[in-house]
Amino acid sequence: MPSGVLVFGEATEDGQLAPVTGELLGAAKSLGGPVTCVLLGAGVEGLAQRCASLGADKVIVVDDPLLKEYQGDAYVLIGERICKEADPSVVLFGQTMTGRDLAPRLAARLDTAVAMDCVELSLDGDKLQATRPCYGGSARARYSINRTPQIATLRAKVYDPPAPDESRQAEVVKQSADVGEDAIRARVVSRRKEEVEGVRLEDAPVVVSGGRGLGGPEGFKPLEELAEVLGGAVGATRAVCDMGWYPVAAQVGLTGKVVTPDLYIAVGISGASQHMAGISQVKNIVAINKDAEANIFQAARFGIVGDWKEVVPAFMEKVRELKTG
Repeated sequence: MPSGVLVFGEATEDGQLAPVTGELLGAAKSLGGPVTCVLLGAGVEGLAQRCASLGADKVIVVDDPLLKEYQGDAYVLIGERICKEADPSVVLFGQTMTGRDLAPRLAARLDTAVAMDCVELSLDGDKLQATRPCYGGSARARYSINRTPQIATLRAKVYDPPAPDESRQAEVVKQSADVGEDAIRARVVSRRKEEVEGVRLEDAPVVVSGGRGLGGPEGFKPLEELAEVLGGAVGATRAVCDMGWYPVAAQVGLTGKVVTPDLYIAVGISGASQHMAGISQVKNIVAINKDAEANIFQAARFGIVGDWKEVVPAFMEKVRELKTG
């Protein structure tokens, strides 16, 4: 009978355990039962102890140069094999580039279903209850899956990682990839890396975002200064990115990036559902807009009705005063 939770962990490009792995392990522990963490990649063997310290009872490592770059064709074959061997009740992925591609492919091969972009997980008996935003983030839906394994992807930062216990041990099982290069139908031929200065948008504790209310690309300069003072990053709405006012990489929303900072400052943003879907898990939203009827104020914890050109400089001056004082 299927039992336990299987977590597909991830590593960063510099060989560290990705933060989402700790969050997945925290979610898995909250569900109860034994937790197994899977690490696929090249040079990931040394991360097994870190997974153990974060709560994994068993770590399955598949370390192979062939897996250095994420390749769905290879990863899904290995993932299918491991799932059939482990026979878990629940399988968890991060809502990352890897998880968004691998989870549904794996669900299809295992003749089951997947709940994507979940913000809460619980068990009702042996049934997984997966909650995810719907209707552009204005409501939440709860899903259950009638087959096993029950698969879900988890949005970043909705679960806290367990406090690491370096004395904790786990069973480590090494497996070979057993995937030939002929099984890989698509190949990465080149990469173009966009250089980002400062804090990454997804990791920033503070995000300052701008919308069409800024009036033009020049409006982002004060926002960049404010973000720097606060140790945060700058985001933008889809409309702004479509008009070329700010890089697409900074787009926040349903078709952009989902962010969960401690503080989100929305400047000149009306609050369209597409954008709100990207900030639905933010607890502290500060809205600055001259339109008192703007939808953003319904979700904001604090709101300022006024011209951002007057509000932002005054706010920045006060922040600097507090930091130097």
